[in-house]
Amino acid sequence: MRNTMPKTIALLAGGALLAAGTAHADRSEWPTNFTVGTASQGGTYFVYGSGWANFIADELGVSGGGEVTGGPTQNLALVHSGDMAFGLTTMGPASDAMKGESPLAPGLVMDNVCALFPMYETPFSIAALSSSGITSISEIPDGARIGFGPAASTSDTYFPAMLETLGVNFERRNGGWSDLGGQLQDGLLDVVAFAAGIPIPAVSQLEVQTDVNIIEFTEEELATVLENYPVAEFTIPASTYTTLEEDARAVSMWNFAIAGCDLPEDFIYEVTKATMENNDRMRDVHRSAETSIPENIVHNNVLPFHPGAARWYEENGYDISDDMIK
Repeated sequence: MRNTMPKTIALLAGGALLAAGTAHADRSEWPTNFTVGTASQGGTYFVYGSGWANFIADELGVSGGGEVTGGPTQNLALVHSGDMAFGLTTMGPASDAMKGESPLAPGLVMDNVCALFPMYETPFSIAALSSSGITSISEIPDGARIGFGPAASTSDTYFPAMLETLGVNFERRNGGWSDLGGQLQDGLLDVVAFAAGIPIPAVSQLEVQTDVNIIEFTEEELATVLENYPVAEFTIPASTYTTLEEDARAVSMWNFAIAGCDLPEDFIYEVTKATMENNDRMRDVHRSAETSIPENIVHNNVLPFHPGAARWYEENGYDISDDMIK
């Protein structure tokens, strides 16, 4: 195994922490602990990933937790190298990594990354303070200071290019979502361009403290972006934020949880089983997990599924073609 974590799990006193459904699983090759690569604090990845890690740790009796990272692009590299067992990523960066086109490691094909399960769609959305007077993309002033999230994140990889294509001239800023939200509130940024599951914690927090404009794409802008980038049309429901009075047009990219392909099949089977069979618990972690269901595995046409994950899907009636299994 490429993963440097110890292979033999320590005996748990009396077996009290063993989940009943996995008590008879062969744990001899399981890791003693695991880490989930998330993203910056204040974003959905951090909340979702940390909550999922805690759930799996409790369910399977293996120590684990989430860790702050640079987001989807870095998570692919960390999982590929074995520095982390699990990570969260989006299909755009995953496609680049599989083709050896990751900006973090040009020329390196990251073939030790396997898909686990679908998470949710990441909408690309834009927020500005109401006091700025910015209500549309065309109203973003030349030289506007725009926060795009952590460097090399999904947002930072795709949103600047999208806005450039739409004719926006800006000064690029990076940082964690909570930090960028604070900078927007303090007048240090003009706009924040988010790519994160909704509701975005940083936006929800901003709404409590000040008046915010959620800026949608026009039909023409939407068509231009769909034609030029690996995204899909998306609608942000009005119920997502108190600021929205009606649904807002946006674009999105699917997110998947990933694992090192060399992790033990039985371990990944139990991780997948626990996640896919407890959607109510996952929704308690973050409401975006309502789409973390097996039917949505069809949205992955980039990464091979881990054999352990594929076994659970196939046992439960979900077909995966042989060429999509590692």
